[in-house]
Amino acid sequence: MNERKRPAGDAARPARPAPAARPPARVFWMRRLVVLGLPLALVVGLVVWLTGRGGEADAAPDAPTPPAATPHPEDTPESGVAGCDPAQLGLAITPGAESFPAGVDPTFEVAVTNSGPEPCLVDAGEAQREIVITSGSDRVWSSRDCVAADAEARTLLLAGGQSDVTQLGWPRERSAAGCAAGLPSPGAGTYSVTVAVAGATSPAAVFGLG
Repeated sequence: MNERKRPAGDAARPARPAPAARPPARVFWMRRLVVLGLPLALVVGLVVWLTGRGGEADAAPDAPTPPAATPHPEDTPESGVAGCDPAQLGLAITPGAESFPAGVDPTFEVAVTNSGPEPCLVDAGEAQREIVITSGSDRVWSSRDCVAADAEARTLLLAGGQSDVTQLGWPRERSAAGCAAGLPSPGAGTYSVTVAVAGATSPAAVFGLG
């Protein structure tokens, strides 16, 4: 029985290796996430870093805290400012006119001046300030004869060279210590007026009553 011979080219070929098994889908997606996520994470980190530096550069440096304001003696009279010495107080009282006709109450301008270089305190309230009106040797009127017992203090803090000026009036009547009543009214004539504060007294100013 004749056997067919195979052509030389039909000789048996070596077996091809079986293809490798595909990894599970989970592993496949994990690899893709790693490949894609790493650059994305780097980009995000870079943006955050640049943004942070930009904010620091744009932020203005904190302004230095200003020093606490030093209390001024005018705001805190108890801070050690001394009372005005009588020698440094300049007092002046000026009548509003040379003469006041009948029926017109005289008015005066009172100036209290600190003639010293340093600030000082002085009480110029009604209980401490005295205006005296005389006519020759006749003591006609004093602002302290009938001052109220509860008269408020008027404490002035005067800087060196500073003046306090007020306007006052005289009701054109006579007074006596203890606020006596029924005294005769001042008549026409020439009068003098002075003001005293804290141991200092002004020069006398002259005016007339019609």
